[in-house]
Amino acid sequence: MKSQRSRRAVDLFMTALCGTCTALALIPLASILWLVVRNGAGAISLTFLTALPAPVGETGGGVGNAIAGTLFMVGLAALCGVPLGIGAGVFLAERGDGPLGRTVRFCAEVLGGVPSIVVGIVAWGLIVVPMHRFSALAGAAALAILMIPTLARATEEMIRLVPTALREASLALGVPAWRTSLSVVLRTALGGIVTAVLLALARAAGETAPLLFTALNNQYWNLRPDQPTSSLTVQIYNYAISPYDDWHQKAWAAALTLLLMVGLLNLTARWLAGGRMQRGPA
Repeated sequence: MKSQRSRRAVDLFMTALCGTCTALALIPLASILWLVVRNGAGAISLTFLTALPAPVGETGGGVGNAIAGTLFMVGLAALCGVPLGIGAGVFLAERGDGPLGRTVRFCAEVLGGVPSIVVGIVAWGLIVVPMHRFSALAGAAALAILMIPTLARATEEMIRLVPTALREASLALGVPAWRTSLSVVLRTALGGIVTAVLLALARAAGETAPLLFTALNNQYWNLRPDQPTSSLTVQIYNYAISPYDDWHQKAWAAALTLLLMVGLLNLTARWLAGGRMQRGPA
């Protein structure tokens, strides 16, 4: 009985300690969220979300072009980064035990730890300098490079969770290995892969440093991939470093807008992951 009471006391103490540490970790996050909401909520309106930035010294304006530019560049990045990241993950899971697989895994791990500003400099040297201009294409390339390692490792882990019996049953029925990977393995792991894609998109949407070196900024609407393009993160940076109080208010409002966009993607990813866990494998 004494030993049992001792175990219960230790369990209660560790539970309280973990809860306290969790609460302490949430305090900075909650304070940041409250600061952004308090300073930015009053400036958000339909006009702010759809209008162009006002000229220097004038009040009003918005971040409509920055929202469109962010969605445009993240979409372009997804067209390139998602297939490459998922393809690399499938290769690592299915054929990753050889020398080539170990090399690809090592490159993905190294690339995942490279600072985003370094990726921006590389994209600047490879795309901006030869083109002699900043462009949405260069910004999308930098974001795609940041997405690939995250998607590759997440896809590999999701595919490794697929039961081996499903592969063996498909191969036993005479289905080719490549079709088994596409129709059975990928379909079973689809929920986790979609979650990884949404999280990678959320990370790309919140990047600033790579876009300063690649897409730069644009005060007008632009959906041409070969021209400088505005983004929410760069617009927030420009508003925040300005000497105007009105622009500081817009920076808070733009930060809240970006927070809501990224939060929506993360909540969608969590919802998909939770639904997948409840349903089980397809």
